[in-house]
Amino acid sequence: MSGERLSVLSVNVGLPRVIGTLHDEEVVSGIVKSAVTAPRVTVGALGIDGDGQADLEVHGGREKAVYAYPSVHWPWWENEKQLICAPNTFGENLTLAGCDESDVHIGDRFRWGEALLEISQPRSPCYKLAIHTTRPDLPQLMVLSARCGWYLRVVEEGEAPAQGAILVRELSSGGPNVRETFIAAHHPGVALDTLLRIHGAPSLSPSWRNTFAEKIAALRGRN
Repeated sequence: MSGERLSVLSVNVGLPRVIGTLHDEEVVSGIVKSAVTAPRVTVGALGIDGDGQADLEVHGGREKAVYAYPSVHWPWWENEKQLICAPNTFGENLTLAGCDESDVHIGDRFRWGEALLEISQPRSPCYKLAIHTTRPDLPQLMVLSARCGWYLRVVEEGEAPAQGAILVRELSSGGPNVRETFIAAHHPGVALDTLLRIHGAPSLSPSWRNTFAEKIAALRGRN
């Protein structure tokens, strides 16, 4: 709904660092972040000033400039999966209150101070999340539960508040919500018409559009 306001519990940034080892090799990632203590941040096309990614082939870029995760999932993670949660547990830039993946859609736009953000895709977990949380099962649990959070591209750059921040929804796209988009990409047995509808969402990131194109081609090939 246009005009809806989402509270930002924490704005988090971090630069790449060694987070652990895998097969006796150091793993470098920007997933470890800290809450911003300054009153404002600069939001550019590639993300928030002071934030960075190590592997730019799969992380960061214009389509994944800002990552948001909803705190409404914390009780489930803590009570059902014994994962104690706090801002940046999932490596997010924006820890949000009052919404989840079913409430926001691909293409929805949110005003954050001077910056304008647009939802581009869900987040797919990788092994670095497992290292960050010391939970090898976490990526699989995120896939099974679709408690994934979402990425946003920066449509308009600018300064944004880091303390007491609010995201104001300026556009409700009417497109597929983040949860159904994630499930359709990661789970089998999704109907062709659902895949086609999500593939056709104008604001879906190119990489996810390719994922759906491949699933559509595979399904048509079996029919």
